[in-house]
Parts: sequence; structure tokens; C-alpha cells
Amino acid sequence: MRTATAILLLALTLGSAATRAATDVSTVRVTGGRIRGVVDGDVLSFKGIPFAQPPVGNLRWRAPQPVMPWQGVREANQPGHDCMQLPFPSDAAPLGTEPAEDCLVMNVWRPANPQTRKAPVLVWIYGGGFVNGGSSPAVYDGSEFARQGVVFVSFNYRLGRFGFFAHPALSAEKHGREPLGNYAYLDQLLALHWVRHNVARFGGDASQVTIVGESAGGGSVHMLLAAPAAKGLFQRAVVQSGGGRGSLMGERDIKADRPGLPSGERIGLNFAASVGIQGKDAAALAKLRALPADQVVAGLNIATMGRMDKAAPTYSGPMRDGRIVSSAPDKLYVTGKFNRADLLVGSTSGDIGGDTVMGEPARYVSRLFAQQGLNSYLYRFSYIADSVAAETKNGAPHASDIPFFFNTVAAKYGANLSPQDAATGKLAATYLANFVKKGDPNGAGLPTWPRQTASGALLLELSKDGTAVGGVDPRKAEVDAAEAAAVADAAQRH
Repeated sequence: MRTATAILLLALTLGSAATRAATDVSTVRVTGGRIRGVVDGDVLSFKGIPFAQPPVGNLRWRAPQPVMPWQGVREANQPGHDCMQLPFPSDAAPLGTEPAEDCLVMNVWRPANPQTRKAPVLVWIYGGGFVNGGSSPAVYDGSEFARQGVVFVSFNYRLGRFGFFAHPALSAEKHGREPLGNYAYLDQLLALHWVRHNVARFGGDASQVTIVGESAGGGSVHMLLAAPAAKGLFQRAVVQSGGGRGSLMGERDIKADRPGLPSGERIGLNFAASVGIQGKDAAALAKLRALPADQVVAGLNIATMGRMDKAAPTYSGPMRDGRIVSSAPDKLYVTGKFNRADLLVGSTSGDIGGDTVMGEPARYVSRLFAQQGLNSYLYRFSYIADSVAAETKNGAPHASDIPFFFNTVAAKYGANLSPQDAATGKLAATYLANFVKKGDPNGAGLPTWPRQTASGALLLELSKDGTAVGGVDPRKAEVDAAEAAAVADAAQRH
């Protein structure tokens, strides 16, 4: 009798454990092993998940390599290191971790309660001029989207000379068919493949992925729209202050010098010489890979990158490699030879470069997508938080829209947050979540956001008073003038 009772108790215990395991969404198996997240109210988050091997030592300036498996359950409760950089003191999104070269990690936010159907996915690509930025800032928290039924994913990609570097010795080094030069973009592509293979384990739908990027992240979205290697990895795209005419960071080649554009390899040789390394052979490359990380950064950030020696620059940014980057994205948008996706694109009213660099190119791209029969929506963000409105004279600054579209305004403004700030954040984030869910930002109770036409100037303006107003752009004449100048400049260059 005692034996039968013991067996019954054991069976009940095992059954209860199996039931808990079946409903325990905080422990997930991903590529590499098992991870455990953290529940905070109605949101479950996983932070610091490796998606590649640390790109250090002989893996510096290599395509990201498959992650090494780990044993047991890895605690995913803290963001990993942001990628190596010299922080920018006045950054709108200050880093939350110490930068390091070992930085290729993911973060995921999802609803804490198990869902009955797969959720759409938002993948965030941060900006920072390709020399600053990371996924750890508090204003990039994905909790708001998890509460709206969206799985939010962010990740790190290499920056500065770690992310974009060429040298004759690297070109001579053979690693199969690995692309060269644009290592940051290769990180982004691997991150999207990680999402495709793993997001279902977080309740996400790999067939409903929206990529969202701001500034250099917006330029990265353009690259992903244009790159054959990204085909099928996403269905919707959001470009915030990411340009749209030509390439955001230039059209430099890896090997060929062009007038006013020395090649990536020449720039790599310049950098090597600046740290006392000569030659084009494997020995020179070994010395470059042995440099301490801070010597590779060598004082590079957004504040200093524009002051480089014009005669002998030591940093390139993105380069044409013939595989990942082969053409300015807008040239492909015109022909239809790009990764077709619904598009939401825009800029802030006080963006650096104004209508010429940001506002008009955003309208141009929105029209090109409309001409291809795709859903296309244009915005201008003009709202300025109440606490800084008096000292902000030239419109909403570059990147100031992010905490509103993410509804992380409380993290940004703290005790200075006003009721109007909070309401504008809720409004902007609802529009973005709607677009992620269905390729259309409109929804019940929201002012109508007009869909762009093939030759139109329709947009939604998030105005200074926090209201959303859709229709013909009230600044159409000024943007038309910027368009005429861009067309004339292109005709002169050709």
C-alpha cells in the first residue's frame, strides 16, 4: 500500500512539473542553448543573448561566426556590452553598459502571458553615425510594444573601424566567400537570420517582421531593402531620419579610388600607418588585430569623425563591396529590384541637414514605394517636449522622435515629463504598433494618416501642440524647392 501511494505521489509530482514546464515561458531554447528571462508585470524580457561568437582576436574584421553553444540555462537578465566606441557625451540615448569588443547580443521583449496566436515582430536598429550607439539605452526599451501585443527585438552591431574596415591584407585573406569591409551590415544580417530561426520561441511570427531604424539605423534599413542577402527576412520597414537619396554615408569602393573618395583599402593603410604599422601582408594584419580595442577606436565618435584629415582619412564608414552594398538604394527602388516591403518613413522638423538631407529624401522614397504599389506612409515629427520647448528654437531635434514612437518618454524626461508629453508618446507608439501589426498605422480613434500617392505630398504631422494632422504637407513649397535642387544637382553630376 505504501508503495502504491509513493508511486501515485511521484506521478502527481512529475505531472505537476511537466505542466509547469509546458507553461513556463520565461525559459526558452534558442540557437546556442537555453536562456531564462525576467518577468516585470505584464512584460517578459530577455537581454544579452549571444547571437555570434565574440568578434575578437582573429575574428576581428571577419564576418560574424556562429555562436558557440553553452551548457545549462543562461540568465538573460542584463544587457550585454554595447559595441566598442568612444561615447558621445551629449548623446540623446546614453549607453547603459560599458562598451567592449565582445558585444554581439540580442534583447527580446514579449507579453508575459502566453498568447493564443503568434505576434508580429519589431526589430530595432539603432543610430549613431555608425560610430556610436547600442541597444542598452533606456529609451530603446521594448516594453510598450510588448504591452501592445508585439514581440520587440533589438541587437548590437559593430561600430567605427570595427564595423567598417578594409586593408589589402584582409582582401588577400581567404575565408570562403565571406564578404569584406561592411562587418556592421553582416552583423545586422545575421541578427535578422537569428530572428527568423528563433523568434517563434518567444511567441513571434517570423513571417511578420518589421525592421525599424533611425539615422544610421535608418540608412541600414535602406541597405537591407536593397540587399539581395536580406530577401525574405522582413515584410515591413520604418526609416526614421535615414535619408533616401543616394547612400547616407557616401558611395566609397573597397578597392578602387574615385575622385574625392579614396578606397576603403587606402583608408585602412592610412589608419595602419597612424599606429605605426606598415605593409600589406599577413604580418601587418596580425599586428592590426593585436591592437588594443581603444587604439582601434583612436578617439573616433560623432563629434570627431567630421574633423578627420581630409588628405589621409583613417575611417571609411560603409563601402561598396559588390555583394552586400552594390548600389545606392534609391536607384533600385526606381527599378523595382529591391526587397519589397510596406514603408513608413519620415524625419523631424529640426533634423540636421533639414529638407535637403532628410525631409525631401524621405518624401522621395515614400513616392517611389507608392509607385511600386506598396503601402507607403510619410511623417514629420514636430513635437518638442514641454520641458525643453523654450530653449529649442529650430524645430524638433534629430532623434527626438524616438522616445515618443517607443513611448519611453518617462525614461527620457523623468520628473520633467508633462501630461502632453505622455499623451504624445502614447499616440506615436500606437501608430507605430499598428504599422507593425498590419502595414498601416491607422486605427480606431486615431486621426487618419493618409497613404502616400505616386506623386503626392501627403503626410501625418505630429505637431507642436501634440496633435496628429494628416493631409497635404503644409511645407510642400519648401520641400518642392529642395527636390528641384536635388534633381538639378543629380543632372549636373551626370
